[in-house]
Amino acid sequence: MRLNMKGIKIGNKQSKYPIIQGGMGVGVSLHKLAGTVSKEGGIGIISCADIGYQEEDFNKNPLEANLRAIKKEIKMAREIAGEDKILGVNIMVAMKEYATYVKACVKEKIDLIISGAGIPKDLPEYVKGTITKIAPIVSSLRCCKLIVKHWITKYDYVPDMIVIEGPEAGGHLGFKREELDEENKPKLEDITSEIVEYIKGVEKETGKEIPVISAGGIWDSKDIKKYLNLGASGVQMATRFVATNECDASEEFKKAYINAKEEDIKIIKSPVGMPGRAIYNEFIQKTENEECHIDKCYNCIKTCNVATTPYCITKALINAVKGNLKEGLVFCGSNVSKVKEIISVHDLMNELVCDIN
Repeated sequence: MRLNMKGIKIGNKQSKYPIIQGGMGVGVSLHKLAGTVSKEGGIGIISCADIGYQEEDFNKNPLEANLRAIKKEIKMAREIAGEDKILGVNIMVAMKEYATYVKACVKEKIDLIISGAGIPKDLPEYVKGTITKIAPIVSSLRCCKLIVKHWITKYDYVPDMIVIEGPEAGGHLGFKREELDEENKPKLEDITSEIVEYIKGVEKETGKEIPVISAGGIWDSKDIKKYLNLGASGVQMATRFVATNECDASEEFKKAYINAKEEDIKIIKSPVGMPGRAIYNEFIQKTENEECHIDKCYNCIKTCNVATTPYCITKALINAVKGNLKEGLVFCGSNVSKVKEIISVHDLMNELVCDIN
């Protein structure tokens, strides 16, 4: 049986299923994965984090390489998905050229921009009058209220979607380190219920429908049903999409997910100043004991200081996605130890929308 659920409406398009594939960088979710997810009825998300790492001039001109790659990746993803499908990008607020990357995606008429790793307070300025819709990533009701009120007051812009990332998500997390300890950890269910209730009031006041999306630690159709029953319009999932044939990462990267055990999952301190969830490997162990030599700065993150950072996160993420795990950082979600095999996006989507009852 299929879950009785409707898709997510973005502008004049609607996905078949209420599933968004989370953006994963560097290079983990590019055109192949995002395009295929959209084709199969979800919403595929391209990560813009150092998206041009495969361009020949990336080391010399990272900004130009990234802008060129944004255009290429969106075009190729659309060719896979089809023009009638919803395609999005994830752009971190913490990126130094944030506004430039947003404008590049808007120019390519991307359907949706999801933005976190900071507060995207000026995002409406870049999309007003365009077809591109925008969604902030929030981790609490307080953060959600702050962004919604600011966008409405300054830009007369109501968010097109709200994405809630809970503490079980992968990569950089919007929580203080102490909030991620088991005794202090907030529950995604509670955050979702609070935000859904708040957004109902905003919808009533503004007359605009605002999908609320829950993310972080969502694994199967049972989880999807739980959040839909709490009032969410859909879920965002990332970890499960890594172990697919279409994922843009190397086979070695995917195997790191398959081989990961529960005890391998650690919260680390990222060079960008945020806690992050990753697979504890030889590289992380090395960085805990000694600083890595940084011979090149890619000017990627606002909060990174070359003089004090223990290692270059761009280089570490690029090494990982290419399969050089001994010198690579492998971000993951809390459920990575459940990943056991590599399957197609088609089969994964079918599994996710099948009723388990």
